[in-house]
Amino acid sequence: MKTFVTLILFAFTSLSINAQSVLGAWVHSFTGADGSKLSSVLIFADGYQVITTYNAETGAFIHSNGGTWELNGTTMTETVEFDTDNSDLVGETVSFEIELTNNTLQIVGDSRQFKRVDDGTPGKLQGAWLMSGRKHDGSIQLRDTNTPRKTMKILSGTRFQWIAYNTATKQFMGTGGGTYTTVNGNYTENIEFFSRDVSRVGKSLEFKYELLEDNWHHSGLSSKGEPIYEIWSIRE
Repeated sequence: MKTFVTLILFAFTSLSINAQSVLGAWVHSFTGADGSKLSSVLIFADGYQVITTYNAETGAFIHSNGGTWELNGTTMTETVEFDTDNSDLVGETVSFEIELTNNTLQIVGDSRQFKRVDDGTPGKLQGAWLMSGRKHDGSIQLRDTNTPRKTMKILSGTRFQWIAYNTATKQFMGTGGGTYTTVNGNYTENIEFFSRDVSRVGKSLEFKYELLEDNWHHSGLSSKGEPIYEIWSIRE
């Protein structure tokens, strides 16, 4: 009878964990050794994730890593595609236990507790996307998304981050992110961190967007004020 009850409790726990979803954005706010206010933002899209730490006051970039993820019960397994602190980790697979509720996420044995920001809504572009083309002089120029050199953008319901990296050379080229909205065909990014140029932090960039044949067409002015027309494809 005791074994039967244990099995029932185990099954109930597994169902409870699986009923909750890690999809969306999570944040851990904390104070640095120098007294500065820091934020670690974790975004989960289908199959892909990124975590980034930055100075919440200045937007100064500190660290980012990410790649693929899979959750089996309470065991999270990740394969690293980029890591700004240790490129030797690229290609490595790690597994760890998590504690998940509707509003909190914590790695077992880690003091950091992440609080849910959103569950993948209300933004219309939630997911992991790869840069797959540009329009130049009126003509579309497509690129192969199956190469090691990638520009990926991960969006939850309210937060975005782009990352440029190469899984073959383990090189990290840059990243930026913050919050976003999608309203009446307008996609607006509010930049909270930018690894290449902190002076761009605080800017809001508005673009036109539309979904055509499952591709995200994105046009407007870049953070440098240059016209862009980009095409992004959902990452499989």
